[in-house]
Amino acid sequence: MYRLMLILLISGSANAASIKDKNHGTLTVSEVTSIYDGDTFRANIKDVHSLIGERIGIRVSGVDTPEIRGKCKKEKALAQKAKQLTVNFLRSAKKVELKNVKRGKYFRIVADVYADNESLTEALIDSGLAVAYDGGTKVKNWCE
Repeated sequence: MYRLMLILLISGSANAASIKDKNHGTLTVSEVTSIYDGDTFRANIKDVHSLIGERIGIRVSGVDTPEIRGKCKKEKALAQKAKQLTVNFLRSAKKVELKNVKRGKYFRIVADVYADNESLTEALIDSGLAVAYDGGTKVKNWCE
């Protein structure tokens, strides 16, 4: 019994890297339930079981915004502006889609987010309230 559990655990660990890189296609958001900051929100996903489709965390792919709990007043103020842009972008949309869906850290979805066919990533970067981000080490110091 313990041997079988060990084998399953090891094989699951070996597949972990491939799971996070797997593209799961496109999902449609039925409701944005909350927005934490410019690049993170929660949503209900249409046609997905409630266990994983209700209030699931979404991380906007390819972008990094200032942190709400930032290191300085300037970062916190910029974070509020980025959050407001995301709130307006998502709440005014008739249709929100998650494209190129992948599994990220903390059991959340990492995806390209589109509202009425407009990219949230592009809107955030164009506004100056975000920088391109590949998921590695963050390089922007918002306090400077």
